[in-house]
Amino acid sequence: MSTDLPVLRNFVAGSFVDTADGEVSPVVDPCTGETYAFAPVSSADDVAQAMTSAEAGFETWRDTTPAERQRALLRIADAVEARADEIIAAECRNTGKPVEATRAEEMAPLLDELRFFAGAARMLEGKSAGEYLRDHTSWVRREPIGVCAQVTPWNYPMVMAVWKFAPAIAAGNSVVLKPSDTTPVSTLLLAEIAAEFLPPGVLNVVCGDRDTGRALVVHPTPQLVSITGSTRAGMEVAVAAAADLKKVHLELGGKAPVVVFDDVDIEAAAKAIAGAGYFNAGQDCTAATRVLVDSRIAEDFTAALARAAQDTRVGGPGDPDAYFGPVNNAAQLGRVRGFLERAPEHAQVVTGGRQIGDRGYFVEPTVVAGLKQRDEMIQDEIFGPVITVQEFTDEDTAVRWANDVRFGLSASVWTRDHGRALRVSRRLNFGAVWINTHLPFVSEMPHGGYGHSGYGKDLSMYGFEEYTRIKHVMSHLG
Repeated sequence: MSTDLPVLRNFVAGSFVDTADGEVSPVVDPCTGETYAFAPVSSADDVAQAMTSAEAGFETWRDTTPAERQRALLRIADAVEARADEIIAAECRNTGKPVEATRAEEMAPLLDELRFFAGAARMLEGKSAGEYLRDHTSWVRREPIGVCAQVTPWNYPMVMAVWKFAPAIAAGNSVVLKPSDTTPVSTLLLAEIAAEFLPPGVLNVVCGDRDTGRALVVHPTPQLVSITGSTRAGMEVAVAAAADLKKVHLELGGKAPVVVFDDVDIEAAAKAIAGAGYFNAGQDCTAATRVLVDSRIAEDFTAALARAAQDTRVGGPGDPDAYFGPVNNAAQLGRVRGFLERAPEHAQVVTGGRQIGDRGYFVEPTVVAGLKQRDEMIQDEIFGPVITVQEFTDEDTAVRWANDVRFGLSASVWTRDHGRALRVSRRLNFGAVWINTHLPFVSEMPHGGYGHSGYGKDLSMYGFEEYTRIKHVMSHLG
């Protein structure tokens, strides 16, 4: 196409390639709403090309030793670290995130995750070999699955790319990964960096829209499909993959309850919860955006939460004091505004609730109180800088309301009572429960949910094992 703006290209078989028909879509700077590049909209033919590349890459990569895979991932981590400023700049231009927050809260964990899975490559465990039938010896092999199709979201493009490809590659698989159509830039850069240390075809990136994603899922080559995205997208993937009996790994939406009891330090808890609710503009499926607070402290806590919201600075990549930037795209801005415009009469917008300026997709840090359990803002994921507040009168009610949503990804409990913290954390039906904190992740611990939050695990050895298959081998001793 004829344009003065950059046109991105897919990354296949170790190099950048053009798509079959040249169709592109705009890449928009969410701070301004202006297009600054174009990305390919890959067709089924483009996906097929990438799958052929991945099949060839797998034939080479599957036979590498764990030590060789570890060495490659460690070298990728070192190369990414050496070019961190370049990757962060690309990520922040594409997402509008503040540079310093991205460096501290995303790049540092990303590097740790690459190095963790490098180590995991050499730490697979299995049953001991033995004679479970007379005159026969049995043992269990863990093997790579094959080609993995992966789809990542727009809220954490570079981090989610690593969450997907690092364990897959560490286990000996090859990958065809599709980033979100609004945020492809950093993923392509990561693939280019990784290519120096991987055989051609091990890591392929195809850009595109929902139709591209569907083409990935229905293609006969992948043996596993992994997606991080919306519940709707996850359901579509599960249905499509079922037709070919592909293994599916889904990390979907969330509606995390934050259960605050009356014995907390109100100011400290409110500040910490605001930080975990507004980070990345609330565009996090684990964000602390659904507060349930004991009615005895509800008024004071809500006021403290509002003060913390008002103290939270919003700005673009160049603002060193900004805590979060814009929401990612115009559609998401419309979604957040829609929730606020449809707020019921009994709801109270304590602070915020408005778009900032008329350029870009910035939204004020918002607190909405007075909500009831069946309200839309309690039941559905807003995915924006909006924290809701409900009041409860007893522990059983708090737990019942916390669990009374379709999602089951994460939750937190805030109390000084150790017994209550353990009791409530056991009763909450969520894949991760924090106590007196919310949002920290570590590479060694699993992340994944229940219900409409999907199934399967990211991170940890549990996440690593998702990318392996189990084979029983038995030998007759003669």
